[in-house]
Amino acid sequence: MTRFATLALAALAAFGSALLPSGAARAADLGPVYGRETVVMQDSGMCGQAWVLRAITHRFRHQVTHVPYLPNVAITNFYDIHQRRYLPAYEDRPIGRSYCGAVVALSDGDRRDIWYLIEEGQGFASIGDNVEFCVSGFDRWFVYNGRCRVLR
Repeated sequence: MTRFATLALAALAAFGSALLPSGAARAADLGPVYGRETVVMQDSGMCGQAWVLRAITHRFRHQVTHVPYLPNVAITNFYDIHQRRYLPAYEDRPIGRSYCGAVVALSDGDRRDIWYLIEEGQGFASIGDNVEFCVSGFDRWFVYNGRCRVLR
């Protein structure tokens, strides 16, 4: 088989696998599953997307294991996910931003407020989006000012 034919066959296989359905279908009003419960979504737009919640959960776990004197807990669930404000990209402000809020359940049974910001096009090497978050009581070094004020 020639190199071109092999490349064409591989591209066709990759394209065909992208068209196949993956995973089980979920009901329209249910969101991703975190912990033992399912998050019931409101019309939260970008704020309730699964990749955003996964990124927050993963980075929060990293934060509590690497910052001294923070309790060793994990986020188990998200509640009341809502978009607080949306600033679309304009000529004088080239980065679109979604300001979001929610309540998170932690593995120790406590519930805390969380505020997060999704910046469009600000991922690694400007590919994808970036998420910044602050859980109430876990901003030990006041990165987001007192009581997460920067992200509110």
